[in-house]
Amino acid sequence: MKAEIEYTEDLFMPISKEEKNAEKIHRPSIKYWADVWRRLKMNKLAMSGLIIIVLFIIMAIIGTHINGFKYFQQDLNAINNKPNSIHWFGTDELGRDLFTRTWFGARYSIFIGFMAALLDFFIGVVYGGVAGMASTRLDSFMMRIAEIIYSIPYLLVVILLSVVFGQGDSLFVMILAMSLTGWVPMAILVRGQVLQLKESEYAMASESLGANKKWILKKHIIPNTLGPILVNITLTVPRAIFAEATLSFLGLGLQPPKSSLGTLANDGLAGLAVGNGYQILIPAIFISLIMFSFNVLGDGLRDALDPRLRK
Repeated sequence: MKAEIEYTEDLFMPISKEEKNAEKIHRPSIKYWADVWRRLKMNKLAMSGLIIIVLFIIMAIIGTHINGFKYFQQDLNAINNKPNSIHWFGTDELGRDLFTRTWFGARYSIFIGFMAALLDFFIGVVYGGVAGMASTRLDSFMMRIAEIIYSIPYLLVVILLSVVFGQGDSLFVMILAMSLTGWVPMAILVRGQVLQLKESEYAMASESLGANKKWILKKHIIPNTLGPILVNITLTVPRAIFAEATLSFLGLGLQPPKSSLGTLANDGLAGLAVGNGYQILIPAIFISLIMFSFNVLGDGLRDALDPRLRK
């Protein structure tokens, strides 16, 4: 015989306010990319890099129209003038205003960097994604081809393309030369992410429900690799800018009348012998600032995209 339970008032005491809110979720719901932006804003160094990049892009667009000088305008009465109230960055050996020419060169350098990164992104994501989803034999074959391409020095590629297309297409040659070999690291990164994610539960569940590999790659795997891809892009842009500056400094980059920060540094090298070090110092500072800004932004993005560092 079961014992009867005696119901008393003690069993029905109201709970306190603290006990009522014990299981309440205190942190508001926030989406992934909004949380990434929140954590990125907390990184002061990364935000400083982002602000510098935005300012550089804006000034590369409008900086050539600020002080009223054209980038090709010569003044034989103002040859090798040091920075002053009229020519804020000074002038070169032909009397051209270096403030205007520096921002004009930054325009080309930033354009080359972003175009090279954009082409690396499209080619690398497609090639690496296909290789990761393909069979073992096809994957091995595709990666051997990528390794052979990556082993070719881009300096040799630039020289060969310059001979084929001529110096008149120097901008096209620079972007094409960097893209021919620069997409391989992106492809290797994407392939590694695909190999890891295609064994995940949600990818296997989609496959068991009849989804083909193309759909799984597009809807599940590539969106989940955007974090490492974005970090890689922020590091690809300064690499391309520095590579262009190096080639232009050696005389293998952009040809007149086009100019970049590398060609300005090459032109200013002769000024060191006659005490005009500002002609090479200014473009060198600009190149350093651009590379520093993209590198610290890439480090900040890497930390912001890592869910293990979420607070």
